[in-house]
Amino acid sequence: MTSTDHSRSDTVPARHGAGIRTFHPRRGRLSGRHLDALDRLWPSYGLMVPDPPEVQVDLSTLFGRRAPVVLEIGSGMGDATVAMAAADSGRDYLAVEVHTPGIANLMAVTERRALTNVRVARGDAIELLHCLPEASLDAIHVFFPDPWPKARHHKRRLIQPAHVELLGSRLVPGGTLHCATDWPEYAQQMRQTLTDDPALVNAYAGYAPRPEHRPVTKFERRALAAGRPISDLIFHRR
Repeated sequence: MTSTDHSRSDTVPARHGAGIRTFHPRRGRLSGRHLDALDRLWPSYGLMVPDPPEVQVDLSTLFGRRAPVVLEIGSGMGDATVAMAAADSGRDYLAVEVHTPGIANLMAVTERRALTNVRVARGDAIELLHCLPEASLDAIHVFFPDPWPKARHHKRRLIQPAHVELLGSRLVPGGTLHCATDWPEYAQQMRQTLTDDPALVNAYAGYAPRPEHRPVTKFERRALAAGRPISDLIFHRR
């Protein structure tokens, strides 16, 4: 997955021939509660990103119904995903993450809140996108992706032209790509990259006002406490 929290981690191995990673994998500790959640809930809520990536994911089979689908890239511990899914029962939420404790926590909270519209994929978001049909997603959320601040690492950023073209192709016409970051330089690059993509149109003249439906996470609170401004960008597929 392409992690959206600077501190997120996991041990998902790279696939043979895979491209440049947009996340930084490292080990994550699993508590007893999380181990139990993985063992019990994975068959109901989990999806391993297919290998080979040419294998298509049937979203209606995955969720057991036909409904608009939101892809949450980098769901972290899953708090925001669960909050949005609980308030939006008419759409299904597919989270993709590499951090195993986060995956386990998301499943545990999904079970506790008796949500039926949440699933979680383990693996690289870019590879998952290749497994989804074109025009199959109602929205894609990219909240606080790793900014890769060093110039030599900018090639690892998720929001770059080739990835944005792929993201846009998976949206239905009129579908939404919503990005948020606390890194001003990355926000500027995101805005320019998204603006330059001919398939996308900015819903606002520049940055978007913070939408009420995007929950404030612990990570965002830390960013605000540290004085880092939050930038939202909302684009639609033409």
